This record gives sequence, C-alpha cells and structure tokens, in this order.
Amino acid sequence: MAVATQYATGKRKYAVARAWVSPGTGALVVNTRPFEQYFPRPSLRSLIQSPFEITGLAGKYDVRATVCGGGATGQAGALRHAIAKALVTMNPSFREPLKKEGLLTRESRVKERKKDGQKGARKRFQYSKR
Repeated sequence: MAVATQYATGKRKYAVARAWVSPGTGALVVNTRPFEQYFPRPSLRSLIQSPFEITGLAGKYDVRATVCGGGATGQAGALRHAIAKALVTMNPSFREPLKKEGLLTRESRVKERKKDGQKGARKRFQYSKR
C-alpha cells in the first residue's frame, strides 16, 4: 500500500507537470529550484500545497517536479493535479476527499483561438452602417 516514490503527470491549460512524491520532510523542488523561489506568489504556493492540506499530510512528503509550458498559474495548477494523482496512487483512501474538492479532474478550459475576419476569438471588427 505505501510505495516509496510515486510518479504522476498533471496538466492545466498548456502546462504539463511531472511530479515524484516520496516520504520526507515536506521539501518541494521545482525544476531543480526551491519551491519558494520558483513560485514567489503566496496564492500559487497555497494552491500547490492544497492536496497535502486536504489529506492531512502537510510536511510529510517531499516533491520533486518538472514543469514546462504555459504560465505561472497554469504550471501551479498542473503541479497540484500531479500531486493529487500521486497521493491517490499511494493511498486509494485519499481519492474521496480529493475528488470532492475537484483536484483529480483535469481542468479542461483553454484559450479559444482567434477566428478569421474577427478581432479576436469572439470580438468582431467595428461595424459601420454608412
């Protein structure tokens, strides 16, 4: 039931995160940099640590992750998704609380593409009657 190290992949928008979760002291390393240095915004840090807080495992697991693509918020969401998936693989009893919070579902919203003959995805060019 308790596996030494568990690997999972998470995605959000165009960001992809690969996370290796193992028992430890709560150290998070993202792209070989400390977690606090890679994500300086406190809101993103709390977003990433939410799977540990929901399951009551804050400070008990180390995370080594690589993230690429997207922006800071997308990368944080992808990392949260990967951590939640790894925790469920480690202990299936965590599935219910994490699923209830929506952390196991991939966030499918992405930016809509610009259309031809329009200013953006939805906005059109200004119409002049005369």
